[in-house]
Amino acid sequence: MITWSRRGQWLELSPGKSLSAASNRDEAAAAWLLGTLGMPEKLLNRLRTNKEIEWKGDRLRLALFPVQPAGIEPIWRELDVLYEDDFCLVVHKPAGMNIHPDGAKGASEPTLDHAVAAHYQMQGEEVSVRHIHRLDRETSGPVVYAKNDWAQLKLDEDMRHKRIARSYAAFVQGKISSELSVIDLPIGKDRHHKQRRRVSPTGQHAVTHVRLAESYPKASLVRLELETGRTHQIRLHLSHVGHPLLGDALYGGSTDWIARQALHGERIAFSHPLTGERIEIHDPWPEDLQQLHQKLMKTK
Repeated sequence: MITWSRRGQWLELSPGKSLSAASNRDEAAAAWLLGTLGMPEKLLNRLRTNKEIEWKGDRLRLALFPVQPAGIEPIWRELDVLYEDDFCLVVHKPAGMNIHPDGAKGASEPTLDHAVAAHYQMQGEEVSVRHIHRLDRETSGPVVYAKNDWAQLKLDEDMRHKRIARSYAAFVQGKISSELSVIDLPIGKDRHHKQRRRVSPTGQHAVTHVRLAESYPKASLVRLELETGRTHQIRLHLSHVGHPLLGDALYGGSTDWIARQALHGERIAFSHPLTGERIEIHDPWPEDLQQLHQKLMKTK
């Protein structure tokens, strides 16, 4: 197990006496960082060029935590932190909130990024706000943030190679067949509706794995795993097979049961950027989905 400590801007590692006593310990350290820890080569080259790798006795020090502007105005709101260390932050995103101002209804509307900036500020951390993935405005669930360049480079790479696992719970209209396990349909933009996506032969490859969890007279609870992460993928895929999300009016879902799309990220799992340890985060259902579940159970 790799252990580390932080001293201001410095990450301190203890690679062992065999490495610190090597005839060329700088080259040995570089090989260890790349080969054993999987440090991104781009970052290693930058740190070496800037002379931001040094030895202090048997400890290897990297200037991994420079002072950085948040990049967004801190706006305080209560934040549900699910996991945090020097490399990563995982927070719960409530329904009705955008992650980034680009998608906000108004320029002054607080987003999750604003709240994360305030969280860093209150902890005395001067850290750039960098989310690794997004959720739709009306989808609740966990969002991962990188707190330094090493974390961002590694987590971005893991997203590209589908090594970050995301699991969702969704309440949909109608009784889904237990035989429906995979929806493999390409997704493209809808030329006739700016906000919508559509199934299109020329669209991007998109695969959603489906598992029926519970059935009710007029609805189903399903659990979903994303193999790809296209915009509106879950919403469109389920709507296309005749089972739109409850509350998702954009894709034909009834709003009689709930006022927002009944979709929640239950779990996210990723490898820690430094140690490689598998981190698995569970995010409990928010109150509105718990209430919806109770209502549907009463119809059985």
